[in-house]
Amino acid sequence: MTAKSLRLLVGGILLVVVLAVLPLFAIDIPGVLPGPTYTPGTLQLLAFALLIAALALSYRMMFGLAGLLSFGHALFFAAGAYGLGMTLEAFGPSDWPSPVVFILSIGITLVLGLVLAATVGSLALRVTGISFAMVTLAFAQAGSVLIRRNPGSATGGDEGLSLDTAHVPTELVGVVDTRNLYWMALGILVVVYLVVLWVEKSRAGHVAEAIRENELRVRVIGQRPYDVKLLVFIVASVLAAVAGMGYLLLQSGAAPRIATADFTLTLLVIVVLGGVGARWGAIVGGIVYTLLDQRLTALAGSDAIAALPDVLRVPLSEPLFILGTLFVLVVLFLPGGIAGLPGRIATGRKQHPVEPEEAVDA
Repeated sequence: MTAKSLRLLVGGILLVVVLAVLPLFAIDIPGVLPGPTYTPGTLQLLAFALLIAALALSYRMMFGLAGLLSFGHALFFAAGAYGLGMTLEAFGPSDWPSPVVFILSIGITLVLGLVLAATVGSLALRVTGISFAMVTLAFAQAGSVLIRRNPGSATGGDEGLSLDTAHVPTELVGVVDTRNLYWMALGILVVVYLVVLWVEKSRAGHVAEAIRENELRVRVIGQRPYDVKLLVFIVASVLAAVAGMGYLLLQSGAAPRIATADFTLTLLVIVVLGGVGARWGAIVGGIVYTLLDQRLTALAGSDAIAALPDVLRVPLSEPLFILGTLFVLVVLFLPGGIAGLPGRIATGRKQHPVEPEEAVDA
């Protein structure tokens, strides 16, 4: 292990430890957090941010590593949330111990997520480029419509699905146990990161990276791009389902919005905002976007914004306008996202990364 790798390992462990002990301290950041870090409202927001970061990290593996632009990643996140919710509800009153039912429900949901990912991936990967994106979009739209149609009153329709807590551990139920839900979300993020790291460092990960750069060359040397891309697609999708199960437990339910293509586009924005070229970029992007989205919504309805002139009040009262402006600025001035900022500061580079020093106007 090199010195740099050792520093990164120690730094990562220390960061996880800091995040783990965060609920034990009263850290208040006005304008960023709704209250001290030990309060249920703040822990709920931070846990949600960690789950979105885990979901964005799984999407970054598909998009950044293998170059697969999917518009249907939210389908698997929804499969995890709705799958666990419906499985717990299906067991209903049971003579089996609650822990057994809970673990069995998680296992069944994972298997269903795996089967769904293998089915969608095996069909969608028969085409490439924008055609692949459109096929995944079609599956996502079909899933969204199915959830809203509420077949057999299983999904709750537009009202969403409530969590049946009969077999859920009491440590994960209620406002009092928000701290445990925060630690659960942190654990999910760590697991997702380790799996993504393992895949990227594996032989399949190196082949996937080569496929992203030049698929024809990979075919020429005797590799099978379809199999590798399918593997990355399945792993990323199952990780999304894991994040979805965490979301169900955190929110005590699931809403149809998490199955829409719009939600996948949000993930794409998060990954680009954080930086496609780095794993930690997706994590930072997920946390920053979630905090901005939540806090800007509160800011938009504040008296301070209402008192501004119309020319300022109208755009500032729309959180999506501010987020969109931020996204445009990042794309224009930080092509590498937030993750590329330290490198640009260290090198003092001011031109676009793809623009050579000697480039002149035509």
